Amino acid sequence: MSLKLGETAPDFKAQTTDGEISFHDYIGDSYCMLFSHPKDFTPVCSTELSRTAALKPEFDKRNTKIIGLSVDSVGDHSKWESDIGDVAEHFNGAPLNFPLIADNDKKISELYGMIHPGELDQLTIRSVFIIGPDKKIKLIMTYPASTGRNFNEILRALDSIQLTADHKVATPVDWQHGDDCIIVPALSDDDAKGLFPNGWKTLKSYLRLVPDPKK
Repeated sequence: MSLKLGETAPDFKAQTTDGEISFHDYIGDSYCMLFSHPKDFTPVCSTELSRTAALKPEFDKRNTKIIGLSVDSVGDHSKWESDIGDVAEHFNGAPLNFPLIADNDKKISELYGMIHPGELDQLTIRSVFIIGPDKKIKLIMTYPASTGRNFNEILRALDSIQLTADHKVATPVDWQHGDDCIIVPALSDDDAKGLFPNGWKTLKSYLRLVPDPKK
């Protein structure tokens, strides 16, 4: 199954380290980051989960829940938690503070297309899904098993997703929160005057820069 941006994220029930969840109920009125890990007790995954735990306050500020997944049992996840805490100091991390989904039968992994046989034939690769309160998929990222993710970049993308959902702007290359944004081309100059009364800088007729509306 190949999921696409703008589609409804498939709902499911699962056991996690925090008990059973129904995924859409878990998301509630929040955004959510669902991300997969090839296997418990593996080195790159341990560093990622530890770093994400340290960044949880940043996700909380953005009204975004975090939930991880691998094709292992809740029992294995729980045993793994101590290892994640042990390596935290080496990777600017923290002990695990969000749930991990048990996907022993790989049903969720298959539902979300997290298993890529050309990379790993039985385990999940490093998939990231950002899902909105409307349960629609806002972002999909896919990393190989050998490459640890940069969660600061995921936060940056999340900032852009939330900003552009609320304002008629797009974000340019290397954009960071507070940087100038681009007025969407579909918005005429006349309509833009009502939304951006302080004006904008025109580089091209289709490229109009305006201060970050949330700055």
